[in-house]
Amino acid sequence: MKTLKFKTNINCGGCVSKVTPFLNKQEGVESWEVDTANPDKILTIESDGASEEDVKATLQKIGFNAESVDVR
Repeated sequence: MKTLKFKTNINCGGCVSKVTPFLNKQEGVESWEVDTANPDKILTIESDGASEEDVKATLQKIGFNAESVDVR
């Protein structure tokens, strides 16, 4: 299992609702959450095969940006 983190523009409950079906169906994504209280709106994904590129492509298809951030 690998943890991926992204700075996003998923900034409210409505946005989270919009991405939910896509991230839930994303192959290789075990679990995910968005910290909308964080100024950078950090999306954390527990990946079991999904790559950063896969996640970015999925979010871009539905109108959201994702920029990889280092996992510390």
